This record gives sequence, structure tokens and C-alpha cells, in this order.
Amino acid sequence: MQRKSEYQNRLCLLVLALALSSVISANASTLVKFSVTGAGTAAGQGTFPAAINASGVIAGYYIDANNVYHAFQRSANGGFTPIDDPSAGTSAGQGTWAFGINAAETIAGFYIDSSFAVHGYSYFQGVFTEIDAAGADGTLALNINDADTIAGSYFDPAGVHHGFVRSATTGVITSFDAPGAGTGSGQGTMTPSVGDITGDYIDDGGVYHGFVRAPSDSFDTFNAPGAGTASGQGTSTAAINDKGKITGSYADSNGVLHGFVRAGNGSITEFSVTGAGAGNGQGTYAQYINSAGFVVGNYIDANGVNHGFQRTVGGVIAKGDVPGAGTASGQGTLPSASNATGTIEGFFYDSGGVAHGFVLIP
Repeated sequence: MQRKSEYQNRLCLLVLALALSSVISANASTLVKFSVTGAGTAAGQGTFPAAINASGVIAGYYIDANNVYHAFQRSANGGFTPIDDPSAGTSAGQGTWAFGINAAETIAGFYIDSSFAVHGYSYFQGVFTEIDAAGADGTLALNINDADTIAGSYFDPAGVHHGFVRSATTGVITSFDAPGAGTGSGQGTMTPSVGDITGDYIDDGGVYHGFVRAPSDSFDTFNAPGAGTASGQGTSTAAINDKGKITGSYADSNGVLHGFVRAGNGSITEFSVTGAGAGNGQGTYAQYINSAGFVVGNYIDANGVNHGFQRTVGGVIAKGDVPGAGTASGQGTLPSASNATGTIEGFFYDSGGVAHGFVLIP
């Protein structure tokens, strides 16, 4: 299953040129494209926004000309704050990533040190707090809520993944494993969200399954009806909103991706964007659901090009591309998230394969 990495690239959402009255009007929206100073300009380098809070503050990372990673925070008025964990390595493939931001502008992410070991962190107003799960060979802090509770994943020395949640008040890290999660290298439990935690796990056959974990440590596992059952196929969640609605994607028996929305009562609605490719690894990637229930994501067409979409609660889908996005395979528009006000952020690859950030303000 070709899925976005929880560890580097959970980023893929967009909406542009939305003319439907029930969605965002393109004429009433403002599109801003941006690149962080210091971002590299070679293929695969550039600026990668990852999360946005209710005030429009964005967190993400950029890759410099030496292929070192640096986190950043972008204010609503466009100012940038670079964020480099003091223990992060400075060689190619090392550095600092940011993946979550809350209302208070506390950021959660991870860094890779000079020995290529992975560590989680939180950051607030210049202060870093290190996060390492007990027994972990690598810890990835991936999301943070407004109560400063952090969720993420870690992998043990055998390469098995486990979910965790870190208390904001005590700093205690509680690890967990979804029922049915595999215990081999590359298998296990992965989670990108907090509150009622959603994520996915890989069983001992290499198949993906979704789950919801309540704060009481009870689990509800699920599969999209059309999900395939071979290795690399199955159901992968992306986000949960404050109403308990979940979005994500599943790979069918041919390896084609489709989006889904799971309601709080467990019912699942599947969808595919018109124009999405029908080849292995192509299709529809649902990546985020906001408090209003709007889903944003991207789809990959038959030529391997990425395009953005937004789906309303009623199932109406609008599509669009950021002007300047490349049109070759692997290029195109890849949004990241949408906040409660409907502002959308993400990135696009230009014709040279360089990534640039964007924000669409309704």
C-alpha cells in the first residue's frame, strides 16, 4: 500500500478554484505561496507545511541545499521562526521535523541526531522538551492537542511499532498496541492523533487496519468494506475531528486507493475523486477532516500527477491545483491540513521537483 509516511510526510491536501457555493468560493479566497529562507532549490528539497492551528499559524519543515531538515513556524501574517532542536544532527538526512501545533502554538515533532537516532520533542517559545518512550529505538511525536497532550509512535529494537500518548501534566508516556497488531519488524501500531486516538496497525500478514482508542484504553478496530486483504493493502486512517469522525484511505485488492469517512457510530462512507487513476498506488488520498466535517486530500491521476480536492459533509467534491504546480509524475499539489475556519495549507512540487508551501484563506 503506497501510503504517506507518518514520520516524514503526512502532508497532502488542497483546494483551489472552488466555485461551488456550498464550499469555498475561489473569488472570495486568498491564495498565498511561500518558501522558507534557506530551503533548498534542487528536486526533492524545499518547504513542507504540515499542520495549522485555529489562528492560522503553520508548523512544518524544510530541506536545505545539503539535505538537512529544519522545522519552522509561520505566523498568520507570514513571519517565520526557524526551529532546530539543539541535539539534532547536521548531516544529510538528519535534522528537525515539525508535525503538530496547538492553539497555544506549542509544536510537536521529532529530530534525528548525529548517530541517526530518532527522538521526539515539544517546543514552546524557544524551549525544547525531549520525548523518548521507554525501550524505544526511536520516538516520533506526531500530534498535540490544546491540552498539550502529545501522541505518536515509537519503534523498538526489533523494528516493531507501538503507539503512545504523553500526559501534559505529568510527562508520563503511556504506550499501547492495538489488538491484532503484528509483532514483526515493520509491523505494529501507528498513531497520529490525540484525544480519542485514531491510527492504524499492520498485522502479521502485512495488512493495514484502522482503530480508535478511547482515553480509557478501550479499542474499536475497523476496516473499510472495500479494503483489500493482501500484504500492503487494507485501511489506513489519517485524522479524527472533535465530533469523532475519521477520514483516511484504503487500498483495494488491486492496490488502488480510495477515501473514506467513518462516522461516530461506526458507519463508513467510501468515495473516490473523479479523475483519480486506477493503477496500483494511484487513486484518492483523504488526509484531514476539520471540525465542520470537510475532508481535504489529494488524488493521483493516471499519469502519476497529484491534484487537490475538498469534500463537503454532503459528499460534494471540488478539485483544484495551485498555479505553478508541476504536471509530471510525482509533481502537483499536496495539501496538509485544514483548520476550523476553513483555511487550508499544504505544499506543491513545481516543474523542477522543488516543494513550496501554500495557504488558502477563505
